[in-house]
Amino acid sequence: MTATTTTITPKWHTTAEVAAMLGFGLSKTKMLVATGEIRSVKIGRNRRILPTWVDEYVNQCAKAAIEERAA
Repeated sequence: MTATTTTITPKWHTTAEVAAMLGFGLSKTKMLVATGEIRSVKIGRNRRILPTWVDEYVNQCAKAAIEERAA
């Protein structure tokens, strides 16, 4: 009998998880969420961030850096 391993991919990230992914501190990440630079949704007392929203933020930063170098 072989064991089956199921990998569960999270649908949401916490601000702490996003901070770790981006290499930012928790307070900086919370500030980015508060200002709307990283989109989030409030569920109860907690903020949750979709993986695509993290990607959006990273892509916006990369685009801004490319535009800055071109100027």
